[in-house]
Amino acid sequence: MASSSLSFLCSICLISSLVLASSSTTTDRKTFIVQVQRQAKPSIFPTHKNWYESSLATLASSSSEKTSTFDNAVIHTYENVFHGFSAKLSPSEASKLESLPHVLAVIPEQVRYVQTTRSPEFLGLKTTGSAGLLKESDFGSDLVIGVIDTGIWPERKSFNDRDLGPVPSKWKGQCIAGKDFPATSCNRKLIGARYFCDGYESTNGKMNDTTELRSPRDSDGHGTHTASIAAGRYVFPASTLGYARGVAAGMAPKARLATYKVCWNAGCYDSDILAAFDAAVADGVDVISLSVGGVVVPYYLDSIAMGAFGAADAGVFVSASAGNGGPGGLTVTNVAPWVTTVGAGTMDRDFPADVKLGNGRTIPGVSVYGGPGLTPGKMYPLLYAGNVGGDGYSSSLCLEGSLDPKLVKGKIVLCDRGINSRAAKGEVVQKSGGIGMILANVVSDGEGLVADCHVLPATSVGASAGDEIRKYITSSSKSQSPPTATIIFKGTKLGVRPAPVVASFSARGPNPESPEILKPDVIAPGVNILAAWPDRVGPSGITSDKRRTEFNILSGTSMACPHVSGLAALLKAAHPDWSPAAIRSALMTTAYTVDNRGETMLDESTGNSSTVLEFGSGHVHPEKAMDPGLVYDITSYDYIDFLCNSNYTTKNIQVITRKNADCRGAKKAGHAGNLNYPSLAVVFQQYGKHKMSTHFIRTVTNVGEPNSVYRVTVRPPSGTLVTVQPDKLVFRRVGQKLNFLVRVEATAVKLSAGSSDVKSGSIVWSDGIHKVTSPLVVTMQQPF
Repeated sequence: MASSSLSFLCSICLISSLVLASSSTTTDRKTFIVQVQRQAKPSIFPTHKNWYESSLATLASSSSEKTSTFDNAVIHTYENVFHGFSAKLSPSEASKLESLPHVLAVIPEQVRYVQTTRSPEFLGLKTTGSAGLLKESDFGSDLVIGVIDTGIWPERKSFNDRDLGPVPSKWKGQCIAGKDFPATSCNRKLIGARYFCDGYESTNGKMNDTTELRSPRDSDGHGTHTASIAAGRYVFPASTLGYARGVAAGMAPKARLATYKVCWNAGCYDSDILAAFDAAVADGVDVISLSVGGVVVPYYLDSIAMGAFGAADAGVFVSASAGNGGPGGLTVTNVAPWVTTVGAGTMDRDFPADVKLGNGRTIPGVSVYGGPGLTPGKMYPLLYAGNVGGDGYSSSLCLEGSLDPKLVKGKIVLCDRGINSRAAKGEVVQKSGGIGMILANVVSDGEGLVADCHVLPATSVGASAGDEIRKYITSSSKSQSPPTATIIFKGTKLGVRPAPVVASFSARGPNPESPEILKPDVIAPGVNILAAWPDRVGPSGITSDKRRTEFNILSGTSMACPHVSGLAALLKAAHPDWSPAAIRSALMTTAYTVDNRGETMLDESTGNSSTVLEFGSGHVHPEKAMDPGLVYDITSYDYIDFLCNSNYTTKNIQVITRKNADCRGAKKAGHAGNLNYPSLAVVFQQYGKHKMSTHFIRTVTNVGEPNSVYRVTVRPPSGTLVTVQPDKLVFRRVGQKLNFLVRVEATAVKLSAGSSDVKSGSIVWSDGIHKVTSPLVVTMQQPF
């Protein structure tokens, strides 16, 4: 056995001795993800898992401790996107382990959460005609999309395999049987299914089998919904409780699906997510779709960033949801530059449900309530929940047990958003005898509206509308005529203008970890999206809801992300030689920023024009992305240079990339903004300086016509001077790469300490047919 293997074996043995020696109870332990240097495994062990387990078992046999201690020590082992394992350790054990020479990093586990049809037509994906992305890609028929989420309900029509060819020969994945999920649940559409719960159970104890399913079957609904958005088959008729009637289809209707269940009742645990990335790459997926997120941390502490780098390094496109933390700034998550980060926009379809007040005023709202409506023409007593409970705050939010049934019975109740789910508020009102509910945004929600499948007649209204209704209730209560209202449900409305609009909840930049990389990258449909839904979960998602529906309407960047995942599969099928970075570039440089009125897209939260910090490069345009003309490509070594110039240490970089980094060359080459990204961003710290400048170096690859000439158009951010050299690029062949230099000069602006000013412009290369657009963002910052 090689000496390096022996010393590494000793490192693993130390875990066992640490476990043995520790007097701490299992409750003191937390899950850590341990990265070790990649080296030769002793040949007597068939797998790395056997190697680790053998080490633990050897020590366990010579100890008086019960072997169950060791059964729980190693949770997962990782071999593809990451090299190492996860284990339960006390803080002191983790510290000792990190000091070992063969251990690169010991990373504390994070808990993530899911970030919860007409969209193909809205995106311009047409099934008729002989050309277009769907036809060119054969609807994505040989590509595999891996969905890391809450599992899947395989019996849904969206996942049937009618007329699909055999499973692609490259596929190495499995259909893992489990509770209520026989191996026969997979077919030629759903070609792989796995579940990962060891990390979840390591922290929370054995799962409750009466409320959760130890199998790939979805008992939540989120994973079924996202999978069908990415690659659902054509299903007609489709609707939710009579709303959004029509054909349901995913972005890549013939693409194959593999599901990796990592999210459980208490969340999605990093050790399980990393195991899913590891398995998905080994199985042979082409795209990974991840509608899960959490707090932003440096990349060397971020399991999603590390798993995604390993996937991208293997040629797998990774798309992730930007998060639902909007409308505030610095809320975007999943911000690593090797991940395509997707925000959410509206479509030109809505579900109006207006509030008519006793004073004659009509207030717009939205809902997908599908039960018995309120009596037409009848006005009902109206009250504000904050006025009818012992604790005004709890009752204003319609929390469980906060409402007085004697005061609520037979009335429409106005509830504020926050704390409990929107649908749960309706259940509280219903239990208290209320006849209906108006759900009002609070100031932090702005004017963004999300339609829900409520359990009683209910509608959602914006923050200003909520204020108006409260004022009406207060003034009417003081007069001779008590406040009254009704809700008028108007079904499905198409052709809504303006659209798209950036969703109020969609997380926004600037990028909190890498300000030089504009995030989100793009937006896609994420509001009121119709997609498949499990059989055992009511459309409101609350336990008492016994209604059943094959489709459901949900909103979130969770819904936007799989749109891009499916589009990436179509682009990969049409252009098999494109890298993940080339696919992202095509989506970004062809995105649009104007709505169906021909004006800049609005921000739903304010009603004002949105900016690059909300929509990134813009809203995806699939048909144009198929033929972008030029792409900005990026290799794994380019990302390493970026990390060097972001002041990550060589050890940090090795943890993220599993590659040794020599940062000397990268530092000479410039700064982090020189990563060959399709967008350009710079932050100038003023420090009393009057003039500041920087430069960007970019390389474009011709994927259009062999002989083509591109000329540049610069729209500089206000207050800046931007020059591009050369201003003309002459290509002689497909695949040819040419460089250009962008110089940006800015003049200081008056700012208070700690504040900033963001301006945007663009750089557009055009050959008369293609327009290759890059946003240029300049931030002036006044330090404290």
